Amino acid sequence: MCFLSSFFLSDSTPALLLLVLTCSVWQLSQSLPVKGKEPITDSCVLHAQTLLRSITEVLRNSTDAQRNLFSGIDCMAQNMVLNMETNTPSVCSPEGSTCSGITKLEFDQDSCMTDMKKDLNHYYKFLAAHSDSLLGQTVLPSLRELMENCFQLPLPGDIKEAAADRASTYDERLNLCKVLKGFQVRTITINRVIGYMKSDEHTK
Repeated sequence: MCFLSSFFLSDSTPALLLLVLTCSVWQLSQSLPVKGKEPITDSCVLHAQTLLRSITEVLRNSTDAQRNLFSGIDCMAQNMVLNMETNTPSVCSPEGSTCSGITKLEFDQDSCMTDMKKDLNHYYKFLAAHSDSLLGQTVLPSLRELMENCFQLPLPGDIKEAAADRASTYDERLNLCKVLKGFQVRTITINRVIGYMKSDEHTK
């Protein structure tokens, strides 16, 4: 399995972050094409970028609404919580990439799409429970656009809606911060995967 690391960027840095990988799985110029699959559209690239930008802005902006969302919490100093039910970075690594001395022989787009769909469903269900907050105006609409238009995912029906008459506790907001940071990192991975599948290499 490949290990991921991210580096801190200042507030003046563009919202679309870069993820530093400790192995060479995302060297797109050396990647081989995905055969027999429909290409990813430009709009899907934009939807993925918009989602990443929305998450990043929620985590970094110093607006009044943001302070209310994470009041009393230094969110950027917290650890992230990732969805451990999927292995998207490894499953979606490009064909011919090498990680930990092992060369991946093929890129299984079906398995990759399955893991990404599971990630998106997982985070949608969690974040929908906070839809009364800033997330309902920013992250959730961007996530819905990506799910419906690029992954043909129906919105999950078994969602606990946010209670408008109950304020979130400190522990709930702390957990939200950690999960949102994990979602940010996973969304960076999804952006890279979509970029790989959209690459001109796929048509050669």
